[in-house]
Amino acid sequence: MMKARLKKTAFVAATIFVLIQFVQPARNESGQVLDTDISKTVSVPESVQSILSKSCYDCHSNHTRYPWYTRIQPGGWFMAYHIRNGKEKLNFNEFGSYPKRRQESKLDAIAKQIEDDAMPLSSYTLMHQNAVLSPSEKEAIIFWANSSRDSLSSKN
Repeated sequence: MMKARLKKTAFVAATIFVLIQFVQPARNESGQVLDTDISKTVSVPESVQSILSKSCYDCHSNHTRYPWYTRIQPGGWFMAYHIRNGKEKLNFNEFGSYPKRRQESKLDAIAKQIEDDAMPLSSYTLMHQNAVLSPSEKEAIIFWANSSRDSLSSKN
């Protein structure tokens, strides 16, 4: 009796797992560099752009590099949730469309969140070790964000 119930439960769980594979989230893959991209709004040194692309753009841009596990649900749903939340807070590809005051605020927030080790999220770097920032990368981003914020402020 108990064995039959266990088999039935395993069958139902396996069926649900297979069925959810057909519910794939939309992909965040634009590939275009828009006129509103941060690199067209403020000066971004190539070294900083490389760090941002490696550690930030998957969740904070219109182009995500998807690891293999996002094709298996619920992994893809989890990643889609992170991307949606990340882009709501900051989208590097749409940075130029933000009002100047918001741009300054976002640059300030970038520096502070890097200083506080709040970004990149530990839940993200757990699976994406290449996104972990070295001390020198943190320093480069913080210096760039603060300098860019000051430059925008002086223009206003």
